[in-house]
Amino acid sequence: MPQLGLLHLRAWAALLGQLRRPSRAVCVRTVHSHSQVTKAVLTSQLKLHQEKSNFIIKTPKGTRDLSPQQMVVREKILDTVVSCFKRHGAKGFDTPAFELKEVLTEKYGENSGLIYDLKDQGGELLSLRYDLTVPFARYLAMNKLKKMKRYHVGKVWRRESPTIVQGRYREFCQCDFDIAGHFDPMIPDAECLKIVCEILSALQLGDFLIKVNDRRILDGMFAVCGVPESKFHAICSSIDKLDKMSWKDVRHEMVAMKGLAPEVADQIGDYVQCHGGVSLVEQMFQDPRLSENKQALEGLGDLKLLFEYLTLFGIAEKISFDLSLARGLDYYTGVIYEAVLLQNPPQAEEGPLNVGSVAAGGRYDGLVGMFDPKGHKVPCVGLSIGIERIFSIVEHRMKMFGEKVRTTETQVFVATPQKNFLQERLKLIAELWDAGIKAELMYKNNPKLLAQLHYCENMGIPLVVIIGEQELKEGVIKLRSVASREEVAIKRENLVAEIQKQLSEF
Repeated sequence: MPQLGLLHLRAWAALLGQLRRPSRAVCVRTVHSHSQVTKAVLTSQLKLHQEKSNFIIKTPKGTRDLSPQQMVVREKILDTVVSCFKRHGAKGFDTPAFELKEVLTEKYGENSGLIYDLKDQGGELLSLRYDLTVPFARYLAMNKLKKMKRYHVGKVWRRESPTIVQGRYREFCQCDFDIAGHFDPMIPDAECLKIVCEILSALQLGDFLIKVNDRRILDGMFAVCGVPESKFHAICSSIDKLDKMSWKDVRHEMVAMKGLAPEVADQIGDYVQCHGGVSLVEQMFQDPRLSENKQALEGLGDLKLLFEYLTLFGIAEKISFDLSLARGLDYYTGVIYEAVLLQNPPQAEEGPLNVGSVAAGGRYDGLVGMFDPKGHKVPCVGLSIGIERIFSIVEHRMKMFGEKVRTTETQVFVATPQKNFLQERLKLIAELWDAGIKAELMYKNNPKLLAQLHYCENMGIPLVVIIGEQELKEGVIKLRSVASREEVAIKRENLVAEIQKQLSEF
């Protein structure tokens, strides 16, 4: 019986083995399936490898990295700009880098196509901010603010063709100053122009001129010349290109592309070639056609008052009434202005560096009302400093003259000529840091003295404190001037005071 039972179990095991073994057809299909999977995986890996081999590491088009040297220059420019804003009583301010798409649409005229839209990630249609003005107007309306003087430094994004040599990027920094609120005419506007003059003078970019005009004068000019009201914004956008294109090309655009009658375009041409000072304002008051237009007269009246204030500020000679200035953004309603350099920086063989305007702005009295449910308006006027273009000019000038820039502000380097003095150096540098002194040391246990001194010379560090066995024994520290290489022994307890005294003399 035991043997029969054993045979019985073996038979069942053999049968079960046969049932578990796949048929030949199943094996073939399995092998074929595995082959397909392997082929797909290999194809995917090969494609990924090819993509990686073709991948070029670079910044996106229209953007750039800034080196430590560039950041030093940039920060100095920003410090000059922001200190001027603060001197005029502005408060700091910031908004998100992206807004609801609806906030930004229909605010920039033909430039609306340059707005970066973001992929929907959570039920909201979003766009990167195009400028700092529209978000400011949204903030005023959202918080029901009727008065504010603010400055804002931040990045904006535009999908335009970048011109790197001219300081035109797709991602760039704007520095804005704005005054919101109901005030007597032209006083805030005059202060904005004074700020532009102060900043450009402080940056020492060379001689400059600020062109001014008024959107009401432009609209009045279009009306008396016979431009249909429906084409005002489109024609204004064309006029705005006169700083980049000839009158012949602008006229062709207005006639051939925007359907303006040739005789109307010629009448506009007679006006937009006029520029001058307050005398031109008086002349336009006498113009037989403009003097019949209410909007134009309002604009001319404000410009006359503006020139009175600019004269009191002592900057009237820097201002030119220019009828070709248009400022293509739709939200401007009154005075507009744009600052240009009168001469380019010294050039190298690559040709002139034409950067266009370096500051611009104007009055936008209706923008806040676009966001208010009841349409309540808050008059605003502001300016924007072209940081990227200014930076391009300064950077180009430094390159031309071979100017070097210190990338750190280190004042003192803690050094030793001997081994096993890391602990003493760490105690010493902690004492300097606690006293508010900017100090560095070499991140090695036993650095060579010559290497430490060479580092100080290369980085422009003015002072070195040296501690060794002899100094530790005598309770003194050697204070070395990097420039003169003179050394003097200072008592340890007097070191901080002596360093501060010498730093104040630099």
